[in-house]
Amino acid sequence: MAQSIEEWVAAEVSDLSDKSPQWLAENHFFRDPRRPRYVDPRFFYSPADGIILYQRKVKPNEQLVDIKSVDYTLREALRDPDYQHESLVVGIFMTFFDVHTNRIPYGGYLKYRLLDPIATYNLPMIAMENAILDDLRIDLSTAAYLRQNQRMVSTVHSPRLGGNYHMLQIADYDVDCILPYRLKQNSAYRQGERFSQIRYGSQVELVVPLSDRYELEVLQPDGWHVKAGLDPLIRVHHKGTDGFK
Repeated sequence: MAQSIEEWVAAEVSDLSDKSPQWLAENHFFRDPRRPRYVDPRFFYSPADGIILYQRKVKPNEQLVDIKSVDYTLREALRDPDYQHESLVVGIFMTFFDVHTNRIPYGGYLKYRLLDPIATYNLPMIAMENAILDDLRIDLSTAAYLRQNQRMVSTVHSPRLGGNYHMLQIADYDVDCILPYRLKQNSAYRQGERFSQIRYGSQVELVVPLSDRYELEVLQPDGWHVKAGLDPLIRVHHKGTDGFK
């Protein structure tokens, strides 16, 4: 069940605060707990464990996040200058204490694309992590990593929706490893199925195009902690027989 930052830190982080980074890396980080798999086409479930940083409906060239007075847009995030769809974007930050296995939020056929880096090194995400864990708040002024860091875009075609949605995985500075579980492109995935892992800290963005045939209703508050495959993020209100592309 989704929790506030305060509830999640008290329940799952506080007891581990005295553990060393080495112990956490060896004994905690790579855990992959078994979970029930929910299949319900009325919902997009969370693709990642973590804190919801933002949930915004934006046009392709509209500001998603203000990074040091420079607009960070959806086209820039996906590194696709031809992306044309106004979309609902949900950004989820995975701390070092989160499970880093990512799951399919809505069933379909997945293809992925690892994007070329735009700098030699990834920027650290530690300032965002410290704000969440120590100050129990979100500080988007520290999110410069959104523009620079290594990323992979996974596009899922859903026959039920008649179109595509996207997941953007962004890696931390000491990571060069976004691992898809299947190397074959256009593999069929069921809702809630594992599809990838990012080592170690990281962020996942769910990008769902808007449509006049679908109404997308956000279900969780900003700043709450969600779990992959368990917590619904978006309710899909079907208005017709066609989907989005």
